[in-house]
Amino acid sequence: MATTTPISPHEAKLFFQTDGGIVSLLMRYSYSINHSFLSMRIPFLLLAYVSVFLYYKVAKEYFQDQGMAYFSTVVFAFLPGVLTASVLANISILVIPLVLLFLIFYKQKNYIFISLIMVILFFIHQASIIFFISIFIYSLIQRDKKLLILTSSFLIAFIYLAKGISIGGRPSGHFADIFGLYAGVFSPLLFLYFFYSNYRILLREKKSLIWYISFIALVVSLILSIRQKIYITDFAPYVVISIVSMIHVFQNSLQVRLPMFQDKYKLAYYTVMATFVLSSLVIIFHKAIFYMIDNPKEHFAYKLYYPYNKSQELKKQNLTCIENLQSRYRYQFRFYGISECDFKSKSDVSKIHN
Repeated sequence: MATTTPISPHEAKLFFQTDGGIVSLLMRYSYSINHSFLSMRIPFLLLAYVSVFLYYKVAKEYFQDQGMAYFSTVVFAFLPGVLTASVLANISILVIPLVLLFLIFYKQKNYIFISLIMVILFFIHQASIIFFISIFIYSLIQRDKKLLILTSSFLIAFIYLAKGISIGGRPSGHFADIFGLYAGVFSPLLFLYFFYSNYRILLREKKSLIWYISFIALVVSLILSIRQKIYITDFAPYVVISIVSMIHVFQNSLQVRLPMFQDKYKLAYYTVMATFVLSSLVIIFHKAIFYMIDNPKEHFAYKLYYPYNKSQELKKQNLTCIENLQSRYRYQFRFYGISECDFKSKSDVSKIHN
């Protein structure tokens, strides 16, 4: 997927932005080594594999049965949102392994590495204030003085430097949008159970650090979406890590019941997993689906494939510019070496009919 998927609008914009941060720098450096889609994305792909390994390390702390640790790791790795973040260059796949490392080192009470991870998150991710708020609340409730002092320092720095997520706007219709985005990240039925499991832990289950991080990020994103449009990459890295908590809740619900009362839980499990597998397969085979459907404009990846296919068509005609170039495709066409025509050369024009 990383080799064959054309550059996305978000990737193209980051690639040409001088202030795009660490993601932009990694993209440009790796692309300079070998001009290919895979080369541009190789740092993020490697970080995805690291994330899966670290997630297994975290999952082993939750389950006595090693098989359940493997299972929760596989579910995490094949989440549609994690698959997409692994393939397309973005900040999420940098944040996830850092959060997982934080959880591992906190378990070991290694405050030197904890501090280092916090510093990195502070500088590379504007929305990491959500992470620090979660840790602050956890340390306050658990009376962890060292962690409380450490987290408070970063929160003060956020306030002093005026960093973090911008809050504003007025009540609008983005609340339903964020549910749709999370349904895409998890798959629809899996997200419903994920939401329920987090709520159940809030009411009557033991609350772990991983739950605090995930639940607070989820709640804050839903609250902010009432007033403004939010970016899923700001919150999803902190939300998806709680897959292990969700599976732990389901396992406990199943085990406390006698076998004759487990049927409806098993039916729900197979239904949810079927939709999850289907959602993951749609992501994996999205390219084949794009070329199979009658109207490619209805495909969710149309914004990736249209600029690529059009630029290849233009190059075959020895054209280097395009007329009436839409702004949303500007960076993608620029990446492929196609600019907007300035009408100086009438022979070097291709028209878009929308």
